[in-house]
Amino acid sequence: MIDDVFVFDGVAHVFNFEPKNAFGKPGEMFSNHLYAFHTTLTPPGETVLPPEEFLKQWTVPDIRQMVYDESDTDMLVAMPLPLTDLFHDGLSPWEACADLASRDPDRTVFWGSVNPLEGRRALDLMERQVGEFGAKAFKFYNVRYDYGSPYPWRMDDPRVAFPVFEKAQELGVNLIGVHKGVPLGPQPIEHTQTWDMDGAAANFPDINFIIYHVGLPFLDETCWQLIRYPNLYASLAATINFLVRAPRMFAEILGKLLFWCGEDKIVYGSEAPIFHPQWALRAFMDFEIPADLCEGYGYPQLTDQAKRKILGENLLRLHGMDVDQARARA
Repeated sequence: MIDDVFVFDGVAHVFNFEPKNAFGKPGEMFSNHLYAFHTTLTPPGETVLPPEEFLKQWTVPDIRQMVYDESDTDMLVAMPLPLTDLFHDGLSPWEACADLASRDPDRTVFWGSVNPLEGRRALDLMERQVGEFGAKAFKFYNVRYDYGSPYPWRMDDPRVAFPVFEKAQELGVNLIGVHKGVPLGPQPIEHTQTWDMDGAAANFPDINFIIYHVGLPFLDETCWQLIRYPNLYASLAATINFLVRAPRMFAEILGKLLFWCGEDKIVYGSEAPIFHPQWALRAFMDFEIPADLCEGYGYPQLTDQAKRKILGENLLRLHGMDVDQARARA
């Protein structure tokens, strides 16, 4: 815990950036864009890894050391990536994430991930990830690059998306995350828009959906969705890392979220190992929204209570976990 605040990190990946894992230039471009995030947003004074130390095959011990030994993180979501259109193993293979979760079963939660375009195969894999490996939620990616060209699917598609949502409910899972905004590699930006979240949220009111990266650059649209649907939430993953290099920008992002949807619908994610968790955690605990933004735009101030909810309590609640029990285990 940091300043007695329980920290539940909503996303870390066990990346495999080995060149042989990428399917040609599109995969290499995706990897290089993630490295650009690392070099651009890591603040002065913190470690910026050279390419050969970042663009490697990360291991389960690497992630455990960074998150648990080197930061004030109490719990973690081991998050796979199903990008089998760009990488042989999806970039963050679900098997490695299940392994990461198994090392600390009281602290690390495994999320499953599949490609809904694979139909029955995807549904069978969901069943295996929950039944054999204890997946507590699922993370999806709408933007595919199959067959050498963009091949997207939508969260409101009754033929592609709804069957996986129904399967999740059948398996007792009511928490689903989706990558929105932050187009990477050759992915067309229009396929990262959040328009399809209305249909997903309206048709599946018993599922809680987390919009990752707060939909940037579609933040205003995301805010209008968050305020209309009680089952939509926003993750600060890959957004909280603007905090030190661009504090004014981060203040406007967070201020809008607090104004529109409040402190109960925002969750934290470090995106380790793209970013080391500790510097963003420390900066967030010390952060305040500038007074002129609060006065000029009506943004609420980032209170200690809001920090507690965003850094851990909201995500615990979405997993059906008791805050006091989680603190006691930690």
